[in-house]
Amino acid sequence: MHKQAWLNHQVTLTKEQGKKQVPIYKRFKDFFNYEKYLKELRKPKIRLNNQMKRMATIAKQVNSKKG
Repeated sequence: MHKQAWLNHQVTLTKEQGKKQVPIYKRFKDFFNYEKYLKELRKPKIRLNNQMKRMATIAKQVNSKKG
C-alpha cells in the first residue's frame, strides 16, 4: 500500500512555472512508458556459458529422478 501511495504522490507532483503550478508529467506515458518496460522484460538478462548449461542439465536430471 505504501508503494501505491508513493506512486500516486509522484504522479501529482507539480513545479512552479512563473506564478502558477503546472504538472511535471503531462501525460501518463511521461511517467511510465509501458512499451519501453515491455522491451526491457523481453531482453535476455543472463547469457549462459557452457559450465552453467552443464550444471543446469545435471540439476534437471537430478530433479527428474526424485519425482
